[in-house]
Amino acid sequence: MSVFVAIDCIDKVFELTGGGSYIALKGIDLQIKKGEFVSLIGHSGCGKSTLLNTIAGLDLPTEGIVTLEGQKITRPGPDRMVVFQNYSLLPWRTVRENIALAVNAAMADLPVSERRSIIEHHIDMVGLRQHADKHPGMLSGGQKQRVAIARALAIRPKLLLLDEPFGALDALTRGNLQEQLMQICEENQVTAVMVTHDVDEAVLLSDRIVMLTNGPESKIGQILEVDIPRPRKRMEVVEHPSYYSLRSEMIYFLNQQKRIKKIRARKTAVVARHGLEKVNLDIGFVPLAACAPLAVAKEKGFFAKHGLDEVNLVRETSWRGIVDGISGGYLDAAQMPSGMPVWMTLGGVENKSIPVVSALTLTRNGNAITLAKHFYDEGVYSLADFKQFLLRTRDQRHTLGMVHPSSMHNLLLRYWLAAGGIDPDVDVNLKTIPPAQMVVDLQAGSIDGYCVGEPWNIRAATEGVGFTIATDQEIWLGHPGKVLGVREDWAAAYPNTHIALVKALLDACQYCADEANSEELRYLLARREYLSTDVSYIYLGDPNPDACNLSQPMKQYAHHQFFGQGVNRPSRTEHLWIMTQMARWGDVPLPRNWVEILERVCRVGVFSTAARELGLDVNYSRSSIELFDGVSFNAEDPIGYLNSLAIKRDFSVAEVALDSRTLAVA
Repeated sequence: MSVFVAIDCIDKVFELTGGGSYIALKGIDLQIKKGEFVSLIGHSGCGKSTLLNTIAGLDLPTEGIVTLEGQKITRPGPDRMVVFQNYSLLPWRTVRENIALAVNAAMADLPVSERRSIIEHHIDMVGLRQHADKHPGMLSGGQKQRVAIARALAIRPKLLLLDEPFGALDALTRGNLQEQLMQICEENQVTAVMVTHDVDEAVLLSDRIVMLTNGPESKIGQILEVDIPRPRKRMEVVEHPSYYSLRSEMIYFLNQQKRIKKIRARKTAVVARHGLEKVNLDIGFVPLAACAPLAVAKEKGFFAKHGLDEVNLVRETSWRGIVDGISGGYLDAAQMPSGMPVWMTLGGVENKSIPVVSALTLTRNGNAITLAKHFYDEGVYSLADFKQFLLRTRDQRHTLGMVHPSSMHNLLLRYWLAAGGIDPDVDVNLKTIPPAQMVVDLQAGSIDGYCVGEPWNIRAATEGVGFTIATDQEIWLGHPGKVLGVREDWAAAYPNTHIALVKALLDACQYCADEANSEELRYLLARREYLSTDVSYIYLGDPNPDACNLSQPMKQYAHHQFFGQGVNRPSRTEHLWIMTQMARWGDVPLPRNWVEILERVCRVGVFSTAARELGLDVNYSRSSIELFDGVSFNAEDPIGYLNSLAIKRDFSVAEVALDSRTLAVA
């Protein structure tokens, strides 16, 4: 289907009284097909109505052009009709006369009888026959809006533009009108663009949903394709498998924009002090026990000790929030799964490279694989038992949760399954779920298990809904769990600040590793601003050195390593193993020039400088990588290692072009 409406790289700038300007829209690109229904959604002030007015010709873009069927839009016209929230009816004219006013103006060349027929047809189309001779003051809000829609459609516009047309109506009236509008648009192949704040309305009516970021300089943040077939009925839409995922995607986007707005409102200009280029930082984390070093650095004064006077810890509910914060530039640094810097650098975010570097391993281990309690009751105590269970229940769908494609949770879970002869993409279904949601989903039966960091494994066992079948200590003892990540351009702009940040967190890691502080840390992490959970679910010491004990009450937890010989030093070999596993499952290509990539991502030099300034020993080399199945990782031949693995996807090897600013897959 050809492009019907083309919005080509438009900007809209408003001149302010007293001088200055406000950039409402920046670089908007959008193509709309004939017969398509597109919704614009975003917070107030994001430029939705400005964009709609630009399409209508009521306002002109400062830069760029808007075309309708290849013709540049320079002014309003009857081929584009706007339906406003306030109806815009003439109060001294009847329903029939309000519709006739538009028809007679736009179709003056038609015979009177034909115009009259069009007017009467559209009165019937919106179900207002018995109200045709009433004035607007005698109509309800929903009836007035139906008049406005009939008036717009009666002149047969090429494009229908709706500016929150149902926003002022009660829920019942709104629902009825939405269904009428859907039917009218489908029967008459109307192309429509609608501004709305209502996520349910957007899913119900739209073919695509365009989500705009906060202003100023609002952009298209994301476009959702609504794959729900037409014709649609409200209750049937709610039952469709895509409904809640689409709705959740929009709510996440809108909530994220709200949080970004708060962070930006709080942000001040870069403050330099103590020989540091920047001392006011926003650092993201996810509520897991592994965030302990960040919490300690804040609460025990380690940030301030190293000159970082104004550090704000930003609590994200999922790793996706961390990705958005770093890629969007509103987080200075973040706690990350150990694979995320490589994943973002190699184009994991919408195939766009966002170079991220890591100079510190915050924790090692701390993850576990939990299965629902019924597996234990049915005799599943090991990986071999789990495989046999899957063979017996091939007719059933088994879903396991993990927290992010780049996380060790995902990579270790996949490795564990594949080592047992279970294909993680064929024999089970892997689903990305925020950590704090894992136990709830397990209890509800929507997933059969998960791999996640503490306290969500021990919590499932304590509440009797799951058990730990394997901790990561038995899968790969000493693997990197969470790392510190910053954008490469940020590290280049603030090198001294970067070193100070690593020093503060190294001090905090050492504090966390001291078992004398375990009780204090448990209560600190349980607080609302960190994990917001009962202190009984948080364990940081190591009272049980066993890898995994399946005896009752099955409360073995995954132990974190925060500090020790070589614990915090980033390892290029470990990053390479992570890279091979991502390539193994088709997430990113394996870069042919992997040595160069590792030098860019893994900043051993920054770590060494920070450690030396703290008086710590930096002369340490980790032993070779060997996981629980006895397979050794050959860092000299990663492609040969990948080829030797029995279960894998068809992976690709690509040259990755490097320059001083970015990385791009060639």
